[in-house]
Amino acid sequence: MTAPRERRCVRGGGGRGAAGGGARRLTAVPVPAGAVRGPLDAGRAWRCVCYGLGRFAACPAARLQLAFLLLLLEMLAVPPSRCLLFDPAFSELELAALEALGLHLLPENEEGKHSVNGSPTLFYMVHCGKALYNNLLWRNWSVEALSNVVIIGNSFKGIEERLLSRILERDYSYIAKILEGVEEVALPTHPRYSDTFNDTSIHWFPAHKLEGLSAEVWDFVEEPTYEECDDLEIIRKGEEGSQHGPATAQL
Repeated sequence: MTAPRERRCVRGGGGRGAAGGGARRLTAVPVPAGAVRGPLDAGRAWRCVCYGLGRFAACPAARLQLAFLLLLLEMLAVPPSRCLLFDPAFSELELAALEALGLHLLPENEEGKHSVNGSPTLFYMVHCGKALYNNLLWRNWSVEALSNVVIIGNSFKGIEERLLSRILERDYSYIAKILEGVEEVALPTHPRYSDTFNDTSIHWFPAHKLEGLSAEVWDFVEEPTYEECDDLEIIRKGEEGSQHGPATAQL
């Protein structure tokens, strides 16, 4: 999972008010719901998986990201019970707050390797590490699976622009291979929330674009290992400081 983003957060009181403040001020968040309605077919039963939300009891940016998530679930008619979350940094207070909101927790660190199993799934992954996106693509590496995936997270175009081609292809090969098969729309910018949602885009994978990729692309199915990666930005399974409690679920 993503490493904690404490450097970007303002540490403050971790009381119950801090955990719920962002959700109580949902109307203060400029949610561009129209930007995600296109790839999210309202006629299908969507579910949601959220990775790397961060310490929202102490971090204002994480609270706003949680508020945005809750608004998206409401506006896209996805019941909270169909939303799974995981971040190894969550405190017991934060786990209880998420449970009170009706959300469910993944029982273990999947490192992003979550299979959609034929269900249309929105992955909410704001500011997550590149390996998490790469792992997610690997787990769902087929036309059928990826056409059921929508990702709100770091811009794939931005990743391509910032990394040397040889590094992208060596360490994050699934991101590199899918660039010709993805549609991407950047979230509208807002000066008040520039730190909270910067470099964030909506990504989806139209079947006709995926079907246009070569057979060689789909034949590559090796699980990523990151043996040569110098700056792996995720917490690997088994490295977490704490485990989630009993309020876990599988959808």
